[in-house]
Order: sequence, then structure tokens, then C-alpha cells
Amino acid sequence: MNNAVTVTQVNFYIKSLLDGSAPLNNIFVVGEISNYKYYSRSGHMYFTLKDDKSQLKAVMFCSYAQRLKFAPEDGMRVICRGRISVYERDGVYQIYVEDMQPDGIGALNLAFEQLKEKLGKEGLFDDDHKKPIPRYPRKIGVATSNSGAAVEDIKNITKRRYPLSELVISPTIVQGEQASADIVRSIKLLDSMEDVDVIIVGRGGGSIEDLWAFNTEAVARAVFACRTPIISAVGHESDYTICDFVADMRAPTPSAAAEMAVPDSSELLYSLGSIRDRLSLLLVRRLENENQRFDAIVSGSILSNPKSYYSTYSDDIQAFRQDLNKAFEHCVETGKLKLGQLAGRLDALSPLAVLGRGYSIVKNKNNTVIKTASELNAGDNIEIVLSGGSAVCTVDEVNNYE
Repeated sequence: MNNAVTVTQVNFYIKSLLDGSAPLNNIFVVGEISNYKYYSRSGHMYFTLKDDKSQLKAVMFCSYAQRLKFAPEDGMRVICRGRISVYERDGVYQIYVEDMQPDGIGALNLAFEQLKEKLGKEGLFDDDHKKPIPRYPRKIGVATSNSGAAVEDIKNITKRRYPLSELVISPTIVQGEQASADIVRSIKLLDSMEDVDVIIVGRGGGSIEDLWAFNTEAVARAVFACRTPIISAVGHESDYTICDFVADMRAPTPSAAAEMAVPDSSELLYSLGSIRDRLSLLLVRRLENENQRFDAIVSGSILSNPKSYYSTYSDDIQAFRQDLNKAFEHCVETGKLKLGQLAGRLDALSPLAVLGRGYSIVKNKNNTVIKTASELNAGDNIEIVLSGGSAVCTVDEVNNYE
């Protein structure tokens, strides 16, 4: 048959019809996601939209998928905007999604809740990880826009409350696509400064879109990893961000963060004055008590009349003196007796006492004592030492006894 067409021609023709239909080129379709698949290598998403009666194939390419603020998942009801066309190879028509919003809740709100649940399960919000804010900081790091009311409020309040502290401001982009990365950069920069005691991270108020950089996972993990205590001050009091939950302390506004970061010097001066007054009062009372104790001691019997104190011990002193004298006399008598005994023993051993009993000592001309007869020869001059004197003699004869 000359009018027969190929399958490719049919699919191409149908595709042309669908692509040429204005209502199908920008259509909104609501349905529930099923069979969701995400390919990390390409970044493309494939899923099916369905309701209680029908289903529609869907694809969202990487260039559109990376703009999503939330993570799609099976069972989620969404509104997709895109175009209906045919995938010619398979002859399957599907919606090519260019934008997706959760049905019934905003995409940003959903993304916020999803990240909050994820990080909460990981323990990033636990109080165990919260670091105390130093009471008297010397240097305060500030990661915020270098222009605007927030940074000026922080400057004015810290200068008024605690002029001893120094601000180290890291100018930071706090809104837009580059904001998240720049906030992370400022946190790491301030944390690397060893003399920074506390860091304030935040900005003034705005819509959820304006504050969204503080709801990103990158900022949350940078805050959690920071070694320096962090005060989160994002938006107004009613605004809550992921950064608030991870930070060591949450301030409702940047102004409140400055008040939390530093003490009030006027209150400190008042407290010091009160302490000084209490110390002065305690010192006066202590002096009065010590004076009373001193007067009581002085008026006592001992110091008022010392002689009466010593008189009570006079008899004991007299008795001790008598005992001491007796002991001394006894020691002297005992010493005399021992001396007499020793003198007698010494006298008995004295050479003079031996001579007194009829003995004598013979010495030669060299004054050497002669002990045996063999040491003498006839004609020797000798000296005989006797009791009471001595005699000089000449040896006439020597008799040796065997």
C-alpha cells in the first residue's frame, strides 16, 4: 500500500501534534509520585504521576532538577509544570517537568522540614554538642553583610554594653545563590582565628526565600563543625532556620545576639560596687570582733596582773630548785668517790710506788734504762734511780745468771 507509514513516522507525527499544542506546552499536572528514580551520575529524575484512576510518565532533567529546594520521594503529592511530548523511540508520551512544587505545602517549607528531620536524626541539634558562650569575650567574630542595619546594631550594642570587646567582621553574602558558600567561608575564616572567643552568624529579617541560605545543609554542617561557640541571629524573633537549631545559642535578632554575646558593663560596675560595699562591711565587722577579743584578752587575769600568774608556780619552782640542788650534790659526791678509786688504782701502777717498795731503775750514760745484766760491762758508769733520789756508780764486776 502506497499510503503505509513507518512506526517512526507515526511517533514523529504524534510528537509534532503534541509539541504544537499550546495548552500542552505549559501544563500543570497534579498527582502522586511513584516509581521515583534519581540517577546521581546524570542528575536526571524519572517517576510516574498518578491519581486514583490513571498514571502519567514523567522525567525531570538535571538542569531543572538541581533547582528544586526539596527532595521528591514516593507517595508525595506534587504539582508539576512542564510540557507533554512523545519519546519517539518507545512511542510513550510523558510530561517533561520543568518545575515541581509540593501540593498543599510550599517547596521551601517542605525542604526545611526534610533537612530538619535528617540533621535531627544525626544528632546535630543535641544539647550535648552545645558549647557555652564565654562570659567576657575579648574578640567577637561577626559573619554578616558589611552593610545594613544588622551589622550596625551589633556594633552599637557591643560598644555601649562592653567597650572592652573587639569586633572582627567578615563581610558575608547573606542572600542569593552564592550566600550559602560565602557563609561557610566566613565561619571557617573566623574559626581559624585562635583569639576569637565567640562568633555571631546572621542577618536582618526577610522572607523565607531571603533567609534560605541559613537553611542549607552546608551552612548547618559548618556551624556544627565550628570549634568556636556560635550565636545564630537570623531574621526576626518569629523566624527559625536550620542554623538556629545547630548553633550553640539562638538569638531572636542580631541586636539580641550582641546583647547575649557581651555583658553589660554598667551592671558589672554596679555589681563590683555592691561587692566592694559588702567587703568593706565585712572588714569593719571583722575588725570590731578582733578588737573585742583583744580587749577580753588584755582584761584577763594573766596580762592584767602577771605576778599573780607566776606566784601560782613559785612553790613548784622552789621545790624544783631544791631537787636540782640535791641532784647536783649527789652527782658531785658520786664523782668524788669514783675519782678516789681511780687515783688509788693509778697510784698502784705508778713507777714511784714501785721504787718505794725497794726497787730501783738502772740507766746508762745515754739515759737508757738497763733491763738485763748482759747490757752492762765492767767499768761502765751508771745511774741508779732510787726512791727519793739517785746514785752515780761505776760497775766493778758483772755477774750473769743463766
